[in-house]
Amino acid sequence: MRLKGKTAIITGGARGIGAAIASGYVREGATVCVADIEYEEAQKTAKSLGGKSFAFKLDVTSLDSIASCVGEVEHSLGGIDILVNNAAIFDMGPLIDIPEKSYERVFDVNVKGVLFMMQAVAKSMIARGKGGKIINFASQAGRRGEPLVAVYCASKAAVISLTQSAGLALIKHSINVNGIAPGVVDTPMWDHVDALFAKYEGRPLGEKKKLVGEGVPYGRMGKPEDHVGCAIFLASAESDYVVAQTFNVDGGQWMS
Repeated sequence: MRLKGKTAIITGGARGIGAAIASGYVREGATVCVADIEYEEAQKTAKSLGGKSFAFKLDVTSLDSIASCVGEVEHSLGGIDILVNNAAIFDMGPLIDIPEKSYERVFDVNVKGVLFMMQAVAKSMIARGKGGKIINFASQAGRRGEPLVAVYCASKAAVISLTQSAGLALIKHSINVNGIAPGVVDTPMWDHVDALFAKYEGRPLGEKKKLVGEGVPYGRMGKPEDHVGCAIFLASAESDYVVAQTFNVDGGQWMS
């Protein structure tokens, strides 16, 4: 049990990749705070994982909400060993039609949320003096541009950059900051993505999802569970010498 006695916060932990990682961490001995703005879903996920997890209603765009979450875990469990910044949203559209509200919302969740969760948890880890692990979820979209996905791609590129800067800044406190960049993953979020591509590319529903799945060298879209192994590695002592890296877990879609 590689995470025995450890405490983790997983943002966006109610479903998809976050829920899969929460399950994997509990199996490895960790106690998990399933933090999500969808509190009822977070409660269901936490309940399904048994007594070593609990739910917290977290809005990563609110510094007060972040402080409350960190404070609750500190108070209840004595400190934080692992943070997984998984919460994210997606939007897309033609560059010349991007509304300001879409830009602000995507960057508030995907970038501001990552930065200030890292900040709050890092302060807690530094004060505790036991180091820790921070794992930020980027995306293959952060490795390149896409004509209809400018804001989301930019937000995930920012996550990769923040991971590099934070990794270099915090390793002196024995806090390892690294990232994971998924490719296309079969979650409810991708049904939303598929619907947007159908709208802007004039495709039937389901066609884009089918095509991107067929385009993965591995032969299929990713599953949430495909990301658990890397997330466990980066949370464990096995990754102590890994600093400021973002790992592609995408079935071979991107090589860097």
